[in-house]
Amino acid sequence: QDVADYVGDSLGLSREAAKTDADVIVFCGVHFMAETAAILSPGKTVLLPDLAAGCSLASTIDAEQLRAWKREHPGAVVVAYVNTTAEVKAESDYCCTSGNAVEVIDAIPPDTDILFLPDMFLGAHVRRMSGRDNIHVWMGECHVHAGIDPEHIRLQRSLHPDAEFLVHPECGCSTSVIEAISAGDVDPENMQVLSTEGMIRRPAESRATEFIVATEVGILHRLRRENPTKRFHAANERASCAYMKVTTLPKVRTALLNLEHRITVEPAVAGRARRAIERMIAIGGTGGPSLSPATDGFDPGE
Repeated sequence: QDVADYVGDSLGLSREAAKTDADVIVFCGVHFMAETAAILSPGKTVLLPDLAAGCSLASTIDAEQLRAWKREHPGAVVVAYVNTTAEVKAESDYCCTSGNAVEVIDAIPPDTDILFLPDMFLGAHVRRMSGRDNIHVWMGECHVHAGIDPEHIRLQRSLHPDAEFLVHPECGCSTSVIEAISAGDVDPENMQVLSTEGMIRRPAESRATEFIVATEVGILHRLRRENPTKRFHAANERASCAYMKVTTLPKVRTALLNLEHRITVEPAVAGRARRAIERMIAIGGTGGPSLSPATDGFDPGE
């Protein structure tokens, strides 16, 4: 993190990759993130230092499984969390993040069935928050967020009663926590649901001197570095993504020297996946009009 040009969440990193003038992007993340960067930056070389950097959540569904699911629900609109492969995104109508999932769902006509994938905790959350009973949820989960449960939160809050509780809305490892909050299993008092940069900024804005952080533990390094007088506690110290951690400085050096492990996406797949991402961006944070594949020239059964 200390030598990176940009540190952020998966979509933010891909947007930065698209904005930079650099011809080569070394993506120190996992495979689906590098794919997203390649989709949004088709003219650039995107390198992944270690091809073993996978994602347990993204691997819970592939394109053929999604096509079979769509056949079971003809006419349904597919909403895919960004933690998915390019091929799955290409089979989807919209992408979403944890932070804008409810907004994306709300932009789809209420009488339209929705297939939400692949995170079952985020799916349960958006179903509850939207009040819709026509959302079908894929039963996938991330090995990291599966390790953050309400018991960990209650324990940390009992140990640090004055601490402010920060929950990351766009990180897969916190979706079970978000679902627990919306279900009433976790007390929302003194709790902030924030994006990566919001979470990074919050300690400087808050009067609190102590924080419990419910997300992947890698963020603690930056929080502590930028706020040396404040204390930070992981909701679960074991909430560490083994796939993210396979990337090391020697591997980054090798990738740069040899321009190796280039991540590419077939143009036809990239075009369809990009469309799903752009539909999300058109909705997220803009309060825009209701959109559906049926009204923008795309057959939801495609």
